[in-house]
Amino acid sequence: MRVKEIMNETVAVPSDKSLKEAAKIMEENEIGSLVIVDKNQIAGIITEKDIIKGISNLKDKISKVMSKQIVVIDESENIDNAAELMKQNKIKHLPVTRGEEIVGIITTTDLIKHCDDLNEDFFLD
Repeated sequence: MRVKEIMNETVAVPSDKSLKEAAKIMEENEIGSLVIVDKNQIAGIITEKDIIKGISNLKDKISKVMSKQIVVIDESENIDNAAELMKQNKIKHLPVTRGEEIVGIITTTDLIKHCDDLNEDFFLD
């Protein structure tokens, strides 16, 4: 099974949003992360956990707490590769790309929903 078959729509925002604005966008869209885009390039990702870290000052810009080391996967990759990337990098949200363009996101929840399609060896490592 390919990543594009299980990915979800992602919400992208610029890095000048505040933590409070980011939290509101996540709440409105019922999602746990936002992809940060500046000048049409992926600049980072912010998750609920990042917002909690910055809870003492919700006026801060998301650029202050976002993860800047972004791991992405191409939409044509196998979900086994996605699971392995997430495991190796200890991440729960994996942006999906088509070339340089962000086209979606997959989460650990998505992988769990499709665990029957994962290679059995993945669980034996």
